[in-house]
Amino acid sequence: MELQMAESWIFEQGSFWALVPSVVAIVLALITKEAYSSLFFGVLMGGLFISQGSFPKFLDAVFKDGMIKQVSDPWNVGILFFLIIMGSMVALMNKSGGAAAFGEWAKIHIKSKVGAQLATIILGILIFVDDYFNCLTVGSVMRPVTDKFKVSHEKLAYLIDATAAPVCIIAPISSWAAAVTGFVEGEDGLGLFLKAIPFNFYALLTLFALVALVVSKVDFGPMKGFEMVAAIVESKSRELTKRETRGTVLDLIFPIVSLIVFCMVGLIYTGGFFSSGAEHKGFVEAFSGSNAAAGLVYGSVLAFATTILWYLERRVLKLRVCLECLPEGFKAMVPAILILVLAWSLKGVTDTLGAKDFVAGLITESAPDLMNLMPAVIFLIGIGLAFATGTSWGTFGILIPIVVAAFSSVDYNLMVISISACMAGSVCGDHISPISDTTIMASAGAQCKHVNHVKTQLPYALSVAGVSFICYVVVGFTRNALLSIVLGASMIVGGLIALKKFKRKRA
Repeated sequence: MELQMAESWIFEQGSFWALVPSVVAIVLALITKEAYSSLFFGVLMGGLFISQGSFPKFLDAVFKDGMIKQVSDPWNVGILFFLIIMGSMVALMNKSGGAAAFGEWAKIHIKSKVGAQLATIILGILIFVDDYFNCLTVGSVMRPVTDKFKVSHEKLAYLIDATAAPVCIIAPISSWAAAVTGFVEGEDGLGLFLKAIPFNFYALLTLFALVALVVSKVDFGPMKGFEMVAAIVESKSRELTKRETRGTVLDLIFPIVSLIVFCMVGLIYTGGFFSSGAEHKGFVEAFSGSNAAAGLVYGSVLAFATTILWYLERRVLKLRVCLECLPEGFKAMVPAILILVLAWSLKGVTDTLGAKDFVAGLITESAPDLMNLMPAVIFLIGIGLAFATGTSWGTFGILIPIVVAAFSSVDYNLMVISISACMAGSVCGDHISPISDTTIMASAGAQCKHVNHVKTQLPYALSVAGVSFICYVVVGFTRNALLSIVLGASMIVGGLIALKKFKRKRA
């Protein structure tokens, strides 16, 4: 009797309760500072809601329809395979001495802590094809340099994370652009993506704030404490001072360029660019219709094989040493893979509980009454959903089709702005969520404790989110992207000036 009463409100499909497992997992992660058990507990709670008291259904929901289904999903398998190859590529570049050679080059050309951070930002912007690729590559390349100049691993993780998703979400040639265009049915997906870039305030202002923070030498929140500790603790990195191979900077650049080129080729291949006859697609159409997971696997495998041949030809490494990087790369990625599997499983149970229906209902019911405020409202909903589910792709995959359906026949310009708000909110929620795959990858790339990265990045991301919200309120009425960006940048600069003055008074 009690269970039946509970079912009438707790287990209602498509209600607020669909998000409860994710919220509980997030709260536990923040309290316990331990992600694995927190995520698993969230999956268990979701399984309990789905099963409604039936133990066999509970087991199916958690394992067969949860973890096993997520791990066997072709898209997820592709991402896991890509991570393993990426980990192996990182190990290969380190063993070749390319990272050490870059460190020696940096000793000559990078003169300061500010320079090391700006170099990290520039490299992060240049690697725009995919956020996973960005996180792991930038972390492995720049960590020895930032260690030398006593930049904390927490700050490095923030620099990586803030130049991963924000860059990919405004880059037309990226796996993210391919994903977004696939969600826009009945419209020119890539054309809409290009029109939406100037209105993606969170991504644009995050990059602006990142440079402004580094140049102004301002840190606040928990990050300030970690930076103070890093300034007095001797760097543990030995890569800058010890070289045992014949590797050069070229042995670092070549694999990175190979990855970018082959990943691009892999993406357009899966989109039909190299097909013949009626199945052939142009470059833009092939890219927008690509399978990002498969394309990145093809590209990374080809880049890995090409890099091995490059090292063998130059006699930098022996074949045995190159192949040893495969298990090393897999071992390095195990913690990240475990968290990803649990995060995907958590998303799976929330989808089963009807989280998409709940969010869709919120937007469609509100749209008629809040037309000019809808970009700001959608931005907030995107943040909340991405934060709770830990996935930006899943979030804009839910919201963008709803926005297109709601605004395409009413106000085209507002539809473009609202699509940008979807993407911006998704990236912001992804940044502040401890169960986000990109956040996990940034922690792994910087060799930073995951909970520390989430804690230190939170004030920075929320500050830019607040400014972006105001920009979306303004642009909803003015439809002027430049005005909103100038307003947002001015608010960020004003905030940093105020912080510097406050810091001087405290000193």
